Amino acid sequence: MQLRVFTEPQQGASYDELLRVAQRAEECGYDAFFRSDHYLKMGDVSGEPGPTDAWITLAGLARETSTIRLGTLMSAATFRLPGPLAIAVAQVDQMSGGRVELGLGSGWYEREHTAYGMGFGSLRERFDRYTEQLAIITGLWEATETFSYDGEYYQLTEAPPLVRPAQSPRPPVLIGGSGAKRTPRLAARHADEFNVPFAGVDDTARLFAGVRAACERAGRDPDSMRYSAAQVLCCGRTEAQLRERAAAIGRELPELRANGLAGTPDELVDKLGAFAERGASRMYLQTLDLSDLDHLDLVAAEVMPQVAKL
Repeated sequence: MQLRVFTEPQQGASYDELLRVAQRAEECGYDAFFRSDHYLKMGDVSGEPGPTDAWITLAGLARETSTIRLGTLMSAATFRLPGPLAIAVAQVDQMSGGRVELGLGSGWYEREHTAYGMGFGSLRERFDRYTEQLAIITGLWEATETFSYDGEYYQLTEAPPLVRPAQSPRPPVLIGGSGAKRTPRLAARHADEFNVPFAGVDDTARLFAGVRAACERAGRDPDSMRYSAAQVLCCGRTEAQLRERAAAIGRELPELRANGLAGTPDELVDKLGAFAERGASRMYLQTLDLSDLDHLDLVAAEVMPQVAKL
């Protein structure tokens, strides 16, 4: 199992803080550094020093790291037009030497849309836009001749085949969520990886099974998809250290143990093993206290070597 660091900068983080975490994650041997793509804080935090843009952040990190993979979990289709997004991601992929992955979702947080003047629309409209964006972005990346698209929301006319990422045929695309019908179909058609965020092991297994079934219906080998999960991280050598780390992110330790990836290194290995048994080969560790780099060191030293064998 691969371990990836996943951050939520809208809760309050500067670029320099994200850079420190990404570079430490690279030094420790984590497979990737991912960030959310949000412009507004959630819950009872200040959000200071203010929002940062996901793809500008990743462009900077592309030049200040060398081996770690970089991506979003998830960019919202409501934030950007698909053509410019395809160009931006391809450019960051070039800047990184082919280390970028695009997680794309339909968008869900209405408050950030109204705060910053972005259209939101109904769930159906957002999902329809999302569907068209996936077709356009992957189409532009893979085009060998001019690319055109005539959809309900987006129309492209003879775009030249110049949107070329460093990776061939394109950067990996991640799709995630708990939708029972449209999401599995979209994943089967467009995704290289399907991600389940913040669900228990049994619900995760059920959602994996839905995507595997969708792949079979689409004539795709289900094993050609990578399956992953995201869980909030809270690891400590002692109960006192665990309580301190839980308090630092505003959570109670018993609740985190029940609903997240929380516990001693040995407990985390057991929990990760349960996800691996249900098909997960990659875990995104939601790291909320970005000042606690020792947290990353601990997991890298005492958890990563054991789960690499799963």
